[in-house]
Amino acid sequence: MSLEPITPDHALDLYLTDKANELAEASLRGHQYRLGHFVRWCNDIAAIDNLNTMTGRKLHEYRLWRREDGDLNKVSEKTQMDTLRVFIRWLESIDGVEQDLSEKVLSPSVTPDENTRHEMIDSDRATQVLAHLEKYEYANLPHIAIALMWHTMMRIGGVHALDVDDYHPDDQYLEVRHRPDTGTPIKNKGDGERLVAVSDQVAELLDDWLTQKRPDVTDEYDRTPLLATRQGRANKTTLRAYVYRWTRPCVTDNPCPHDRNPDDCDGMHRDFAYRCPSSVSPHAIRRGSITHNLNSDVPAQAVSDRANVSQRVIDQHYDRRTERDKMEQRRAYLDNL
Repeated sequence: MSLEPITPDHALDLYLTDKANELAEASLRGHQYRLGHFVRWCNDIAAIDNLNTMTGRKLHEYRLWRREDGDLNKVSEKTQMDTLRVFIRWLESIDGVEQDLSEKVLSPSVTPDENTRHEMIDSDRATQVLAHLEKYEYANLPHIAIALMWHTMMRIGGVHALDVDDYHPDDQYLEVRHRPDTGTPIKNKGDGERLVAVSDQVAELLDDWLTQKRPDVTDEYDRTPLLATRQGRANKTTLRAYVYRWTRPCVTDNPCPHDRNPDDCDGMHRDFAYRCPSSVSPHAIRRGSITHNLNSDVPAQAVSDRANVSQRVIDQHYDRRTERDKMEQRRAYLDNL
């Protein structure tokens, strides 16, 4: 087999172009981010300008470098190396590297428990955040976004995808739809489409947002986004920033649990709120809401349908109840028989 010379940058560009129709937008961005570190290592550390020369030993050197450079835990390292293996296998198909080189991409083994992320916001803290927003930011966009994430258990992509017409105020429900051709794909695509009921309180909040606060704008596809800024549809980066910003303990008048001086804490800056160790991501809101509903005796199937996630995935990745919590809930059912 005769290999054809290819630079790391050109290889990544070709790979992303090839995968654009195969991977969801979020997955494609993930591949671009993870493989970007590999290209950086090739260019700046290993001085590799032709991937034809890549070997198993060099791949292992990259693994060790990336582990140290990114301060990766085992799960993150596995994710990065598994993506690299897919990339190397693709390079084999275009004669960019030696055949079977992908078999030499080593990746750590992780247990199901290690592969489960435990970050979540508990119900007391979520209630405190929402109470603070209701008092000081009522029916403003951060309040709307975080309230929807908590009360509906939606992923950030589902909240981002909502249009004004997807809210049905008379019947108090939201319609989650997959519209990739107009910029709002959702997780699980068509299988993620569903109707999500909202409470009287959330419906009143949405009504006030629409009548008093929402900017009268459309997005680039002439759609009317429910979560809107003056520039159009609020992007997911903005929504994510709201969650990090408003889940910092100091913002809701709590003492800093990390004994940081506010004058020196980089997490105090609104653009770097994610650097606060106690701030959480939107997925932590979703995980906390799912756990809260399970703890509140909402049937598991109802939680599964509302959150658009299988029972198996709930058990492994979302349900943060302790075994004792589960036992006491079972006891309550048995006592009522």
